[in-house]
Amino acid sequence: MTLDQLRIFLEVAERAHVTRAAEALKMTQSAVSAALRALESTHGVQLFDRVGRGITLTEAGHRFVPAAKSVLNQAETAELILDDLSARPRGRLRIEASQTVATYVLPPVLVRLRQAHPDLSVRLGVGNTSSVARAVADGAADLGFVEGEVVLGDLRTRVVARDELVLVMRRGHPAARSAMSAQAYRKLDWVMREEGSGTRAEVEVHLAQLGLSRDDLAVLLEIPSNEAVLSAVAGSDCVSMVSRRVVDALAEDGAVHQRRVTWAPRPERPFTVLSHPERHRTRAVEALMALIDAG
Repeated sequence: MTLDQLRIFLEVAERAHVTRAAEALKMTQSAVSAALRALESTHGVQLFDRVGRGITLTEAGHRFVPAAKSVLNQAETAELILDDLSARPRGRLRIEASQTVATYVLPPVLVRLRQAHPDLSVRLGVGNTSSVARAVADGAADLGFVEGEVVLGDLRTRVVARDELVLVMRRGHPAARSAMSAQAYRKLDWVMREEGSGTRAEVEVHLAQLGLSRDDLAVLLEIPSNEAVLSAVAGSDCVSMVSRRVVDALAEDGAVHQRRVTWAPRPERPFTVLSHPERHRTRAVEALMALIDAG
């Protein structure tokens, strides 16, 4: 069993399609098929069911996926350690970040990092707070950047910035000037971020301070995108709560009005960096954190 065979296996497992996997791997379809057959025949196990032109994981294949991912993550960590033995940051830096941080905080920092260290390759993946924490815990990411408080196993956490949520609505909406209270919230139509996002978690904390839960509100949509939330609000009578950074960046045309919370404790949250205590802290990680600390 080789690392290349594991990469091919996982790519086909994810896409459930040999041709698409081959295109992603920049290999021929025949080479991908041959690698899968070699892996199966060597170990005497069938990892895929092949029905017509389709391909799906068998029960054995499903059970093998976590082990294959673990081996590849360990191999990448070993490679990073070897790259780190040089005098300057090089190799790969794998980052996962929740949406607000990935879109509005990290990009200019990562540009400065690459300008300072051109031999370093940076990969930025975007998810929500829960998926980012899992990636760091599983070794699929060297660092994770999330919104809000995170408790997952023994991950190290460090606050690197602060953020504030604001109530948003279309320009001219009655809620732009009316008194706000728990009862007023009940009378509004809402658009919310999806469960598992840092924004959603902080909104639920804010609601609890008003004696409310998500089920007390008329939630018409749950959307996994800040941009889509603002679009929905700008074009309807719904309201929502999102990061003030998002509104300042995206609502320049004046279609969306924001209100800072004064009728309850202001909903503020930390931006937190996650790292695994048992994994090597590379020069690349140190270089990125130095840029973040410098502002």
